[in-house]
Parts: sequence; structure tokens; C-alpha cells
Amino acid sequence: MTAYCSFGAGRREADGSSGQVGVTPAATLPPEARPAGSATEQSAEVVCNTLVNAEYRHLVLRAALPATGAAAGQFFQLLCPAPPGEAPFLRRPMSVYGADPAAGEIAFLYKVTGAGTRGLATLGPGDRLDILGPLGRGFTLDPAWQAIVAVGRGAGLATLGPLAKAAQAAGIAVTAVLSARRPDLVVSDALFRACGATVIAVTDAEGTSGPMHVERLLRRLIAEGRCDAFFTCGSARLLRVQQHLARAFSLPGQAAMEQQMACGLGMCFCCVRAFNVGGEIVHKRVCWDGPVFDLMEALA
Repeated sequence: MTAYCSFGAGRREADGSSGQVGVTPAATLPPEARPAGSATEQSAEVVCNTLVNAEYRHLVLRAALPATGAAAGQFFQLLCPAPPGEAPFLRRPMSVYGADPAAGEIAFLYKVTGAGTRGLATLGPGDRLDILGPLGRGFTLDPAWQAIVAVGRGAGLATLGPLAKAAQAAGIAVTAVLSARRPDLVVSDALFRACGATVIAVTDAEGTSGPMHVERLLRRLIAEGRCDAFFTCGSARLLRVQQHLARAFSLPGQAAMEQQMACGLGMCFCCVRAFNVGGEIVHKRVCWDGPVFDLMEALA
């Protein structure tokens, strides 16, 4: 990713705190409020920060655990450097694109859209970046599944990317339907293919990205027995298509939600949004209860 929709948590406290940011132990919380794990603040070293295409950049950092053990779907709060003439006030929430504890590296895929990401684009090898994470609940895979379908668009393609590696490790086949404005803006396709996934790119320029066309693709995959569950991020229109099919064919699914965030730790309630839980509208914090939710709970 990708970056979530807005800037994130505030800067380090001025009292010179140690940088260890505790999260309430999971054992003391009710099940529905337990976080995926603990988060720490650390200074990571930039390994590379390269252009992927005309819009996206790939940032790789050398870091320590627990950052490098982040799960697919979790996110970090990045303390972006100030670009010339600008001063980002808050951290930038960004989903994990890759995490490798053996190599001691963590990666992000981001689009330059504002002051924070413009600051990120100035970083080069050897520079340092303050990161806080991993945060939130990531994707989960059922060992009983044989095949899943990931459907994403834009920045959501980066959020879904790490799912390919997790599914490969679990022996689950993946078909990735990747949507973008133009073929050259499709991202994560190489990552999915490297993990043995089948990739189907749909684009506005080619007239293949509309909901009706994507629904036909998904119906074909269901008929071929290649869809035990849906995973999605980045498009409200495509989310609704998958919800319709999940309801019709009794399929499970998960959706990574994009939402404005402030603290990223569940304390500020900036990221609260409505969800449909068992026919009742309830409000949840995207950073704390998500950002990954049951597909049918998400309100597009």
C-alpha cells in the first residue's frame, strides 16, 4: 500500500519517552477488542526507495522485530520527514507490503499524494525513518480453503499483495483480480505471480474494470471451484459486487477498510465508521477492530 486515506498518529511525545509504545495486553480485553499484537516505535534504516511506475514507489526498510513479523493486512504509522517548504503534522498510516524477519526487512508500496508521502519520496539508502507498528488486525486464512480470490484497486493492490505469500505458505491457491486506471498502473502483479497466483488485470483504459465485467469474472471462478473466499481492498463498487456474490453462493470473505486515522491505537476514535453486524448497525474503530473486517459487515 499503500497508504490509508489520511495522515495518522501524532509525533513522539516531547518528554523524550523511550520509543516503546505499549498496547493494552490482549488478555485483559474482551475477544472482540483484542489487538493483533503489540506495537513498538523504532528507527528503521532505508534500504531502497525506488519508483515502481509513474505513481507508486517501493520503500524497503531494515528493522527489528516485531516490525518485521507484521502480518498481511496490518499497518504502520510512519513519521514522514518534512519535504522542502512543508511540515506534515501527523504520522502517515500505511499498510504492510512485505515483511521478512529472516532478512530483517519490512516494505511499503505508496503513492505520492500529499506532504507526508512527498517527504517519504525524499528518503534514500542509509536514511532513517521512525515507524510505529505493527498495528491492527490483518487477514486470516482458513486451512480448509483450497483457493481464494483477491480483488483490489489502486492502493488496495498493495494492501492485498502480502496475502499472496501467506496463502502460498498455507498451500492455498490464489487468483488476483487487479484493477487500475491503466495497465502501467497495475501494482502487486509481480508479487502475486512470484507466489504462484493467477493474475487477471482489469483496467479503465481497456474497458474491463466495470462491476458487471468483474462480476462475470468472479462468477466464472466460483463455477470453476476456484473461490472458497473473497479478499478485497480499495474499491467500494467491487466490494458490493463481492458481497452480492458472497451472499448468493454462501461464501466467506474479508475486506481491508480505508479510513482516516489519527492515533492508530484506538484512543482518539477518529476512524470510527458504521458496520452491519447481524443486521444491526454498529460503530467500530478501523485501526483497532480492523483494518480487516468480515466482508459482509463492511458498508461501502
